[in-house]
Amino acid sequence: MPNYEALFEDEDDLFAGTPKSKFLDAIKNANTQIVDEELDRIIEKYAIMELLLSENKGDDFDINRVLEQYSLKNSQQVEEMKKSLYIEFTGEVIQRLDS
Repeated sequence: MPNYEALFEDEDDLFAGTPKSKFLDAIKNANTQIVDEELDRIIEKYAIMELLLSENKGDDFDINRVLEQYSLKNSQQVEEMKKSLYIEFTGEVIQRLDS
């Protein structure tokens, strides 16, 4: 996973908005088929990560509790990763617009 942290130093000037707002702009203006396929890819990736995280944990494993605790302990890293993912997903949508 690429780290786009260097781009965040002055994100408003670079993106004329936040990584999240640019992603939302891209998907609002993209072909619905491209958006549907990209969102399906994101959900598939999420499903795989959930399965990997809960593997061999037992029936009483509460993945939402684990994620919430992790987010509370690592909020800054989570926010940086969210920004990187928004940039990555925006790039994927924009790249597909050109093809």
